[in-house]
Amino acid sequence: MLQEDVKLMSETGLEAYRFSISWSRLIPNGRGAVNPKGLEYYNNIIDELVNHGIQVHITLHHLDLPQILEDEYGGWLSPIIIEDFTAYADVCFREFGDRVASWTTVNEPNIGILASYDVAIFPPGRCSDPFGATKCTAGDSTVEPYIAAHNTLMAHASVVSLYRKKYQAMQKGVIGISIYSFWSYPLTNSTVDLDATRRCKDFFFGWILDPLVFGDYLQVMKKNVGSRLPPFTEVQSELIKGSLDFIGINHYYSLYVNDHPLETGVRDHNADISVSLRGSRMDPSSSQGLPVNVPSDPKGLQLQLEYLKETYRDLPVFVQENGMGSADDSLDDTDRVGFLSSYMERTLNAMRKGADVRGYFAWAFMDLFELLSGYKSRYGLYRVDFADERRPRQARLSARWYSGFLRRNGTTALVSTVLSRTAENRELSAES
Repeated sequence: MLQEDVKLMSETGLEAYRFSISWSRLIPNGRGAVNPKGLEYYNNIIDELVNHGIQVHITLHHLDLPQILEDEYGGWLSPIIIEDFTAYADVCFREFGDRVASWTTVNEPNIGILASYDVAIFPPGRCSDPFGATKCTAGDSTVEPYIAAHNTLMAHASVVSLYRKKYQAMQKGVIGISIYSFWSYPLTNSTVDLDATRRCKDFFFGWILDPLVFGDYLQVMKKNVGSRLPPFTEVQSELIKGSLDFIGINHYYSLYVNDHPLETGVRDHNADISVSLRGSRMDPSSSQGLPVNVPSDPKGLQLQLEYLKETYRDLPVFVQENGMGSADDSLDDTDRVGFLSSYMERTLNAMRKGADVRGYFAWAFMDLFELLSGYKSRYGLYRVDFADERRPRQARLSARWYSGFLRRNGTTALVSTVLSRTAENRELSAES
């Protein structure tokens, strides 16, 4: 990251910035020696942000697993990962934690794991017929997502336990996890569709959050998945229960759900849910996977925040990603301004109704390489000219609007007006 970028963030009025650390960059062999240049790189980023008064939010794992750990024992498919991930987190807490306000252990495990071990569109690209998006040479879609999720939950809990015992009292940060969030409406008011919608929430959100809040998987998952779902021992259950200071959500749209009869025979996670999903009530196409080209639905974010409040003991929530991509490279991104303002308004509505929302991060501060669409889809408030080797940045209309919003309202005034709560832990910000 360039000093100019942080200066631009400061000029825009950002109060916080969220980014991910690459495990491979910091500890190339996955364990052992720390790369001094990686350490210097992240210290420089953090120091520059702090020097400009921008609060630091860090994600420890965002798909980037050192290849040697995948080759040695299968990465997230082995419980060995728990020890290695905890040791990596220990390095991050020790080296950076004095300047970090918020730690997210893993980004979107509820979707990333399915993409990696069920349909194989993310690394390590494991799947089995007939579930993979491509022909896989290795994997088992019926069990590996549940094994990887189980080890992820245990690794998360181990890292949280370390942070709370060794660092939190001194560093005064918070630690949580991120989930991919979409609101789900029943396609009809039929009993089966209402049940299917609840089941959809349970399998996508409850899969990760229920163990971390209550100490075990939901009964509906145990019933539908059966022996393919790894059990928690009593010791494990005690370790994971309550291992969250906050819930992070990455939210972009809503979906409509209708019941799909539970199939007999070989099933993956999608088949275990026994639902079909579509982007709108009028959309004739449906699938057991996530649809594409889904329309904007700001109300869905408000409902999602209210649902999390009611379901998970009023845990604090950060909206860690929310934004709109476009193939249009124009600086006049009026649609994005409308998208962001409508979703932010609904976030405030949820706060007025008691949701403990601690921050909102727009995705993204500037154009970047998007995981599935590369440079074809632009999410940035600032345009980046990728054809120019200098990668110059230009403010889009959305950047000017967002900066004006931050400066006119101010987090302190906003929170005191809406919730009359202290503002020190609340930020409106942007992320890249």
